[in-house]
Amino acid sequence: MIQAVFSHGGVIDPQTPIEDFWPFTILTIVKMVVVFTVYMVGVALLTFAERKISAWIQDRIGPNRVLWKGFGQVLADGVKNFMKEETYPEAAYKALFILAPMLAFVPAMVTWAVIPFASPLPTRWGLMSMAVADLPVGFLFTLAISSLGVYGIVLAGWSSNNKYALLGGLRSSAQMISYEIAMGMSTVCVLLLAGNVNLNSIVEQQATQGWNVVLLSVAFLVFFVATYAETNRLPFDMPEAESELIAGYHTEYSAMKFSMFPISEYANMVTASALTSLLFFGGWDIPFTTWDNVPPWTTLKTIVTLGVFAIKVIFFLFTFMWIRWTLPRFRYDQLMSLGWKVMLPAILAYVVIIAGTLLGLDAAGIARSSRAFTGILFGLNLACVGVLLFVLDRGRLLSPAQSRLKSAELSRLRQVASRSTLAPVTGD
Repeated sequence: MIQAVFSHGGVIDPQTPIEDFWPFTILTIVKMVVVFTVYMVGVALLTFAERKISAWIQDRIGPNRVLWKGFGQVLADGVKNFMKEETYPEAAYKALFILAPMLAFVPAMVTWAVIPFASPLPTRWGLMSMAVADLPVGFLFTLAISSLGVYGIVLAGWSSNNKYALLGGLRSSAQMISYEIAMGMSTVCVLLLAGNVNLNSIVEQQATQGWNVVLLSVAFLVFFVATYAETNRLPFDMPEAESELIAGYHTEYSAMKFSMFPISEYANMVTASALTSLLFFGGWDIPFTTWDNVPPWTTLKTIVTLGVFAIKVIFFLFTFMWIRWTLPRFRYDQLMSLGWKVMLPAILAYVVIIAGTLLGLDAAGIARSSRAFTGILFGLNLACVGVLLFVLDRGRLLSPAQSRLKSAELSRLRQVASRSTLAPVTGD
């Protein structure tokens, strides 16, 4: 049966895309099963990795008793969550209460389906793309689907009929809307440079012109910060601020439904890390060589590029955890000010600068694959980053502790305090 399905009357060039229906369908199903399995196992292991990394940062040991080196802690947590009792608040809207955890997880998983994680793999039936679904509009698909995760969080807060959970859901929706715009605008610069919304084309553009982290540095910084806000990670975890909202939008959840929210957070981290690697660090491209970007495609190229892409994703996942255990949480007014008063104006101005520069370079006849093009964009980005950091470092827009006192009044108060300290103490 299988041999009949995969049989073909003529000779097929393995360097051309698969055209036969059955081989394409069956290989796509195989990719779905493999990617979903690796994705879920990786998300589970990330909980263990976070505990070990936090222990390392805080000079502790972390989980080390369950099986070898504590690796069985993930299995123990899973068994515990499956065996715990499911509780339902009496006043909860049960249909949406049950549906909300799934809505929080599914967008992160579906977004991964269009991400190419290696160079194409040649098979006896043709060339197989290393993305579950190689959509010609894959970039737009990621923006559309990734923004749906907030529905699960908002519905979880509303359906619980708990004021703390509702406040957490409202905070999350306001936060995601605030940073979604800046994140979307930062990716406009990538589209201007690539001239295509296909994710494989964006990888090819970076292979010829250089990584976008060098050519679009400000866009990378804005995108990088926005991904933390979109995934509700520190320092942007306001929707689940323990000191204010208990556990935020999942206050009323228990057992496996509660576990779905941390699982969706880690799944979003993996997807955000993959997108950051893809859009700004060349994706599966190997730096300083074109061997992996030109035909003929081989199995060795697929394996090596898969390893390179995995290293980039793991690096950004480590950065997520590193920042969580290093930086404090923003105040809510600082969080909103950063999104609307800093990031949005900065990225709007940057889009105009990049668009005007590209228009001028194209009019001057400078090829986009030339060193002159790369050098001009690199110098422009150095200047933009310098100006941005100079403005932010003035303490006027962002500051951990602000005061409305003028400098003269502050100096007067310090003099009064010093005089009172130096005054002799008199007693009876």
